[in-house]
Amino acid sequence: MTEPNYAGNIIANLANLPEFLRKPILKKRLTEFFSMPQEERKEIINNALQAGPTIQFDKFSTLFRTWLEILCNFSEEQRSLMFTTYINEIVNNPQKIILFNLDGIFEIYLLLNHEQQIIISSTLKKIIDSLSNDLKKRLYLVIPERARIEMRI
Repeated sequence: MTEPNYAGNIIANLANLPEFLRKPILKKRLTEFFSMPQEERKEIINNALQAGPTIQFDKFSTLFRTWLEILCNFSEEQRSLMFTTYINEIVNNPQKIILFNLDGIFEIYLLLNHEQQIIISSTLKKIIDSLSNDLKKRLYLVIPERARIEMRI
């Protein structure tokens, strides 16, 4: 990657902020995401998928947990839109997820409280259940088995 990693820098900077600043900024950005046209949402997701593996995992994990916690407070429709956009990119371009620490990401999910875990897994299950068998198979190839079992997807 020869061009500067602007998305990675923004993500890292956001992760370095104290929670009282990080949460409202991230919540505002997520709210903006839902009002964007589909192409812009897709571009944001692509930038995040490209930047994620380039960020130190401790910084990434802080931000990822905050992201999940905030998403739990959005509507089912908004969570579905967010996760569907990610899932579509992943099943169409599985190489984008290969460099992520997926077991570590699943551990972050496990740090959520039980209610938050149910909210996230319920939304993901609905989305995955709606996929064609071919897309499910592609997705299952990149999701750690432990995560599929624990989340019942």
